Amino acid sequence: MAFFAPEIYGGGVVEKVAFQFGNFAIYWYGVFVALGFLAGIWTAARRAPYQGLAAERVVDLGPWLIVGALVGARVLYVISYWQEEFRQAPWWEIFMFRKGGLVFYGGFIGAAAACLIYTRARRLPLLKVADVMAPSIALGHCFGRLGCLMNGCCYGRPCDLPWAIRYPSGHESFPLPVHPIQIYESLLNLALYGALAWFYRRRKIEGQVFAAYLVGYAVLRFAVEFFRGDYPVRYLGGWATPAQLFSLVILGIGLALWQWLPKSKVKPT
Repeated sequence: MAFFAPEIYGGGVVEKVAFQFGNFAIYWYGVFVALGFLAGIWTAARRAPYQGLAAERVVDLGPWLIVGALVGARVLYVISYWQEEFRQAPWWEIFMFRKGGLVFYGGFIGAAAACLIYTRARRLPLLKVADVMAPSIALGHCFGRLGCLMNGCCYGRPCDLPWAIRYPSGHESFPLPVHPIQIYESLLNLALYGALAWFYRRRKIEGQVFAAYLVGYAVLRFAVEFFRGDYPVRYLGGWATPAQLFSLVILGIGLALWQWLPKSKVKPT
């Protein structure tokens, strides 16, 4: 039994709701995701001048990233959990992402596609923009995982540690105390943000910060997934989650990008 296993919200769905306007509810999950986007865009806009980019360009990129990330994250979630959640549900449930149900790697792919389209349309240097955005992705994800905590998704394995948390009756993990894996990943993303922000002014080649983000997040996510408790299916004999397999792919891409980056030096900032 855990020494300290607090309930992080009460016994019903209403505790996930931040604000209620008549029949329309705004969920804490959506609040934290929105805060993550705002924090990410704001910090990237402040960083942009160090790359010789106008802050307005980053702000204009923001809506593209938001749409791309939300669509990509929701599409991958629906595909991944079609049998469990959507096969027999009303069709409009597919679009109810404000309640939760976003897969980060899907959002990352969608945002990357949107960024590629935007930079080509505006004739901006892709690697410079990627370096500007990389630390802010980690910062935004820090907020997003707190949204997962409030929503009760992406929860951890049962444990007896002093800092374990216990979800209320009706949650899949009830009554067992579980790892607060969302907090683990939030704190690790915050540390990754700090490391990338520090590295940003010390990079030697365009694209290095983005490559470092890919490697750093892939390692971070691979490690944290060992404490994940909500996956219905695992691979490679039951030890690997889908996110771990995808993390290996991202790790390979990050290492390859670091190796193959054009050797164009950046000016000191």
